Amino acid sequence: MEQVSRAFRISAEKEVLALNDVTLNVKEGEVFGLLGPNGAGKTTLIKILATLLLPSKGKAFVAGYDVVKDSSKVRKVINLVSGGETPGYGSITTRENLWFFSQLYGLPKEEATKRMVKLSEELALEEYLNTRSHKLSTGYRQRLNLARGLINDPKVLFLDEPTLGLDVITAKRMRQIIRNRVKNNSGNSILITTHYMIEADQICDRIAIIDRGKIIALGTPAELKKMVSKQTIVSIEMQPIDDMSFVSSVAGVSGYSQADELSTGSIKIKVILDHEAVLQNVIQAVSSRGGKIFGIAKAEPTLEDVYIALVGKGFEQFT
Repeated sequence: MEQVSRAFRISAEKEVLALNDVTLNVKEGEVFGLLGPNGAGKTTLIKILATLLLPSKGKAFVAGYDVVKDSSKVRKVINLVSGGETPGYGSITTRENLWFFSQLYGLPKEEATKRMVKLSEELALEEYLNTRSHKLSTGYRQRLNLARGLINDPKVLFLDEPTLGLDVITAKRMRQIIRNRVKNNSGNSILITTHYMIEADQICDRIAIIDRGKIIALGTPAELKKMVSKQTIVSIEMQPIDDMSFVSSVAGVSGYSQADELSTGSIKIKVILDHEAVLQNVIQAVSSRGGKIFGIAKAEPTLEDVYIALVGKGFEQFT
């Protein structure tokens, strides 16, 4: 896509710019990740590439086809899976859902059956082929969702938070299948949005961080981590304070993330510091607000640290 913008009119006088002159190139045979806070423009970008939205400005191509002029051709070579969405029709079985979607893409009976069998094996759905999809658990509904997204063997697969709400084991299996999808089909590509930094680090070849409609960083996970290699990263376990936003206002702090330690009732904050001496300022700021610190440890740079440094704040987590 080249200098793509998308504006939404929210009133007669006001527009919101969801994408602002975004230029992006996803290569054949790669898993490309999009990271960014809610409202950053990730889903808008995917919807434009999937021909569900028209760009306000700029040009976008998928598999060589213009998403505006050749939208019908684009739709034949893509598929889209969103985390948490209903995987087809709840009143029919898993098998019937897969068959229905295979026919939407015009697959011959023999080829459709072959793909259904293969995907059912890969996603461990064999036992549930005759189960109505509304009776499936969250994890198996998402497996069906991914199987539905792969049924047409898409040239480009769009995944919008595909492991949202899944348990650790199911999410890990889904990541492995996504990674193997490109590894075993070098001509195919996957564009994935996620809020899980570990997920992006494990499966993405390259990653773009998007904020307020603009790409603010792009590179491999290793290249992105180098961006914070000269900064000091510390993890602080402490007594909870109602409003932790004061951390970001401490001079020399690039950003922070917060995780609630449910087992102990404490919290952990990871703070990105311009230099080590800034730590004393953070400690003083915590103490002045009545906070009690239980432990401090240095940490190696992670993808989350890059995100925090660029966006200013991480996603709130529970551990």
